[in-house]
Amino acid sequence: MTDPASQESYPVPDPTIVDPCPATARNGQCAPDGFTNNHHQQAKSPSQPETFTTGHEMKITDSVEGEGLLESSMRLKPHEAQSYRKKVLWVSWFSIVVTLILAVAAFTVSFMRHSSSSFGFGFDATLDVLSSFIVLWRYSNAAAVHSAHREYLACVVLGVVFILSSVCIVGKAIHDLATRVTPEVDDFLYSVAILSGLTCAVLAVAKYMLGRVLTSRALITDGFNSLVGSIMGFSILISAEVFKHHADVWFLDGTIGVLIGLIILAYGIKLLKDMVPRVRQTRNYERFE
Repeated sequence: MTDPASQESYPVPDPTIVDPCPATARNGQCAPDGFTNNHHQQAKSPSQPETFTTGHEMKITDSVEGEGLLESSMRLKPHEAQSYRKKVLWVSWFSIVVTLILAVAAFTVSFMRHSSSSFGFGFDATLDVLSSFIVLWRYSNAAAVHSAHREYLACVVLGVVFILSSVCIVGKAIHDLATRVTPEVDDFLYSVAILSGLTCAVLAVAKYMLGRVLTSRALITDGFNSLVGSIMGFSILISAEVFKHHADVWFLDGTIGVLIGLIILAYGIKLLKDMVPRVRQTRNYERFE
């Protein structure tokens, strides 16, 4: 028989001393305390994000935006994010060159043919150039590809530019309606309208797809602006064709200009309303690891 006193003097070893990782002894792997870089802990709290693999590039805690990072930091590996960033830069430069040419052509049509829609498209194309430059700034720093503060700041600037541009577009369209300015239709107007509509549609799709992957509101906004340019390009064609067969509908061109201007104005106001508070929330997280 074993002495009861000896049983009491044989305590169970302290797991924190004998077994440095008792949880992993049951799960079959050992992860150092405080590190979740390449080996994720098996037991997660409900507030933690789902398991993902991004190497050891960025440290993401309970709240992604709380750490000044976009959701793309959880979705993309570092080399994937840089690859998409380079595509954004290429698309933005291409957009700047193309829309700048279209803006010159649209303003030429506007002053030669008295078209409010052409003027509106020219202003929208100029806005597209500015927004593409803002996107270029947004992704100029390779280390800031997931920066939430940089993203929201770019959106605020875009919102201001949208509002200023909408005022000019609506003002010109209302002036043409008040003075009963009728557009002049010719082959040059048709060619500019078709080229503008198709080109801006392609740019809109490319920017939107890249914006979804990178979870970039600024890039999606740039794509929205290209979409508006495409609609305005085709609206020039529609209003010119309608006026050609029905001269009494001379106001269609100016009306479309007003509507497009109001859409841009509403989007700009919403952008500022959404992004200004986020800029304030993330201004202390402007750091890139």
